[in-house]
Amino acid sequence: MLAEQGGTAMLGGTCVNMGCIPKKLYSYAAHYAEAFEESHGFGWEGAAPVLNWATLRNNRRKEISRLNGVYANLLSGAGVEVLHARATVSGPQQVQVQGRTVRARNILIATGGTPFLPAIDGAELVVTSDAMFDLDPFPRRLLVVGAGYIACEFASIFNGLGASVTQLYRGDQILRGFDDEVRQFVAAEMRKTGVDLHLGAEVSALRRSADGIEVRFNDGAAGPASVVVDTVLYATGRVPNVRGLGLEEVGVELGWEGAVAVNEFYQTSVPSIYAVGDVTDRIQLTPVALAEAMVVVDRLFGPPAGKLARGMDYAFIPTAVFTHPNIGTVGYSEQDAPKHCGNVTVYRSDFKALKHTLSGSSERTLMKLVVQDATDRVIGLHMVGPDAGEIVQGFAVAMKVGATKAQFDATLGIHPTAAEEFVTMREPARKAAPA
Repeated sequence: MLAEQGGTAMLGGTCVNMGCIPKKLYSYAAHYAEAFEESHGFGWEGAAPVLNWATLRNNRRKEISRLNGVYANLLSGAGVEVLHARATVSGPQQVQVQGRTVRARNILIATGGTPFLPAIDGAELVVTSDAMFDLDPFPRRLLVVGAGYIACEFASIFNGLGASVTQLYRGDQILRGFDDEVRQFVAAEMRKTGVDLHLGAEVSALRRSADGIEVRFNDGAAGPASVVVDTVLYATGRVPNVRGLGLEEVGVELGWEGAVAVNEFYQTSVPSIYAVGDVTDRIQLTPVALAEAMVVVDRLFGPPAGKLARGMDYAFIPTAVFTHPNIGTVGYSEQDAPKHCGNVTVYRSDFKALKHTLSGSSERTLMKLVVQDATDRVIGLHMVGPDAGEIVQGFAVAMKVGATKAQFDATLGIHPTAAEEFVTMREPARKAAPA
């Protein structure tokens, strides 16, 4: 039995409905404006097209509805009873749902995460990422507060769609946790595309004005400042979605911000209750949640015939950030690598892509490798540039099986592509050692 309080329209979870899929669709949409502008260098003439926001929203809704239907059919075909209602855990092997007490041998908590909104005066004037895909009207002036991947992606997307975007972050650089050089490089590229990025800045007040929402902020060393916008997006993180589920009452141990504590089999402190995905607050990526779920499947029902039970390895998980330009990364950053792997050698290259020799764009691409000196193994691979996620995915396979720099060097590149740079970098840029 599956209980989903959002009904059929929420099947597929955050990723399908308010995350990865609609975000990527809007990212595609946002690239068309620059593509039309760049086309002039290749001989294309004519006036630039105009975005019809309603058409984009409606087409996205249709596609998400189609995906919801796919999930509904998969559940039905597998014989799953679906209840469109909220369930509350009321015992180690029972839940309350729709006025019923439902008993089961095992319970799986997969309720994901929810946007975190700090306690601020004027909170009623802001929106979270859940609302961004259906804004009405289109925000001609957008303020984004935050600097994680969600904040940076929405800043890039709406900037590309034609909004005037201001982004505020109280820290010293965006995308904390990513490679420092990648962070600096993508911040510079985002600024070049028109995002007004303020670092060391913190909101002090929000109020409704005659012309929109006035946001006052302290801009670090520059002092007090303000901006008037149509929409304020707070993308200041996500927390596990556990409120009101009854987990603590039945003895399930919860950690920071309510994250469900689990063992290597995703079993909670109550042996009959399991949890996977963002609700456990390990690595918040859809493929990670799917892989964790397969561990639970094998644990409860046994692996497929002739195969070993699956486990979850969190090393070398590739990920992408759909900023403009994109980020793709797998493995250790230059800063973290020495802490875990000893002495390393860094190879890097940044360049103007072949496309931009005619497009007129000043966009540059960054690519870098982090290599463990003791083994010659490539332990970090990072890219900022078009289609970075598509390129890095293939290299992630090689890194997962322990590819060395010598094996990268022995691999012929596909010419002319940006990806070939990863197998043609020969001169070390610098060395790094444990502190």
